Amino acid sequence: MLEVRGLSAGYGRARVLQDMSFEARPGEVVALLGRNGAGKSTTLKAVMGLLPCWAGEVRFEGRRIDGLQAYEIARMGLGYVPENRRIFTELTVAENLEVGRQPPRPSVPVWGDEALYGLFPALGAMRERRGDRMSGGEQQMLAIARTLAGNPRAVLLDEPSEGLAPLVVSAVAKAIGELRRAGVTVVLAEQSLRFAERVADRVYRVEKGRLS
Repeated sequence: MLEVRGLSAGYGRARVLQDMSFEARPGEVVALLGRNGAGKSTTLKAVMGLLPCWAGEVRFEGRRIDGLQAYEIARMGLGYVPENRRIFTELTVAENLEVGRQPPRPSVPVWGDEALYGLFPALGAMRERRGDRMSGGEQQMLAIARTLAGNPRAVLLDEPSEGLAPLVVSAVAKAIGELRRAGVTVVLAEQSLRFAERVADRVYRVEKGRLS
């Protein structure tokens, strides 16, 4: 589903990724585990086209996507949930989900409103609540749900458990399990070994911009 080979990227003249290589198979949950600054988030941004790839290649369903714009990659069915969530705080839960909506894709689960509220029941109880009146954990659930509203084939999750209360962490872990059962590939960047081992089929350790 997703294949990264020899990826190098960074910011300005600062190289962060050094020959990063990994893969995620269809319906698999893969974790990139490492401390803050190890290069996990940079990897996801480079895969998603938010950072230019200096070397190497990224393939999504066999097609090279390095060099494409982020919106082009999203239209192909690769979803992305950033670390800082970036929900629209002036919009309600329902309106945020509508912003993320994309047409159904062949052989891909369709995440309509009821399916999303079933995945995150807490959101179903606050459909008309604005984003700026939600807790950090509620915003994280909304960010994931909004990405799923685009009916992606695979999802990149950046630090999905960071700073969340235990009950919310459990809700996110349960949702990742549901995605696996639905056949959606998940790649997550994570600092918590406990959470990574809880949700992932395979865990890659990232240190100084490469796998160790």
